[in-house]
Amino acid sequence: MNIRPVQTLLKNSIVASSRLSSTRSPSVTKAFATSTLVTRKMSSNNSRPLCLIPGPVEMSSTVLQAHSTPATAHTDPKFVEAFGQVIEMLREVVQTKTAQPFVIAGSGTLGWDQTAANLVEAGENVLVLSNGYFGEGLADCMETYGAAVTRLRAEPGNRQSLEEVAQALQAKKYKIVTVSQVDTSTGVLGDVKGVAELVKKFSPETLVVVDGVCATAAERLYFDAWGVDVVITASQKALGCPPGISVVVASQKALGVLASRKTPVPAYYINWNRWLPIMKSYEDRAVKYFATPCVQTIFALNTSLHEMLSNGGMESVFAAHERTSAKVKAAVASWGLKTVAVSPEVSATAMTAVWLPESIQAADLLPKLKARGVVAAGGILAGQAHRYFRLGHMGITATQDNGYVDIMLKAASEALEECGHAIAPSSGRSTPPRL
Repeated sequence: MNIRPVQTLLKNSIVASSRLSSTRSPSVTKAFATSTLVTRKMSSNNSRPLCLIPGPVEMSSTVLQAHSTPATAHTDPKFVEAFGQVIEMLREVVQTKTAQPFVIAGSGTLGWDQTAANLVEAGENVLVLSNGYFGEGLADCMETYGAAVTRLRAEPGNRQSLEEVAQALQAKKYKIVTVSQVDTSTGVLGDVKGVAELVKKFSPETLVVVDGVCATAAERLYFDAWGVDVVITASQKALGCPPGISVVVASQKALGVLASRKTPVPAYYINWNRWLPIMKSYEDRAVKYFATPCVQTIFALNTSLHEMLSNGGMESVFAAHERTSAKVKAAVASWGLKTVAVSPEVSATAMTAVWLPESIQAADLLPKLKARGVVAAGGILAGQAHRYFRLGHMGITATQDNGYVDIMLKAASEALEECGHAIAPSSGRSTPPRL
């Protein structure tokens, strides 16, 4: 795909900055030079810690450059082209030919609101398969819009059996079934394909909604082939972009549900009836206005998607994440520790949550990791947050030969040793194959 409009704008940005710097007062010029120096220092892995949490993630230099373009009108032809490409490339990411992406300024959580507000009417039944903190949050969001929610919970570190899901689907009719493809709180992988097959068998009119915020562009997902109706995701995780874009991809079946609502959509900003003409217009390379898009972040997403898809497509991206995940899980085992996910079958490839020894708490470990150049995340499960930590290994951390995984594993093994946990000398120090 062609991203020349973005690159042209970046070139113009450099020229404009050069011209502007020659007219600044001495104090402004000094401040600009200081800012530039800080930026250069921060770009070195030796000068700043790597952000290896389950999102936001590390980004490529070209994505960062795309995000730093000058003020640009949302009517500018360069932006219109970039936005249209983003919509098209997102279909390739989730493997659909006909579904409609919605690309709206906001966080991943805004995707919950979009889905609930547009597809659920008060009193309708929703089945939420909850594997942790974010499954519970999605259930709360559905209830906020009037849904009658049934929570099918799994024990921490596990997911629901397909037998349990089948029983629930046969017990009553649901408007929606939600699956967290990766619950970021536990690193558990939901069985999207298995759940979609059960819905097709027992309740084909039910919509399959996938919370893919920590999964999309890392975990395998085949939207059309599996029969998914909605994928909710965000820019700051495996899509490899700064935070700020809520991405939702909706099937034509889901859009038909929207069109046949008996009651108005109980929202203004997230009403798909307002956004659908905008998305279609930009894809047709024409401007239509409802609310101002996040121009620079869309430039960055355009660049990230192009980089992702130009290196063998999504199959290569999935394989790279799987290889990197296997390396991380092997290192965890060599440390004598266990993942929160109870088995490889239920383990995410985008991230890993690790139980700590009884003698170590997350608050002990995380500062020692940061001192070694790695920012990791603590736990967030209620009552157990201190007992585990979480590592993100998605996006360019998994797909590019940058050494981030080696740095992360070496830092983790040394930090654990400093906390008093014995680690074998060779643990976590080999280089994984890359994309």
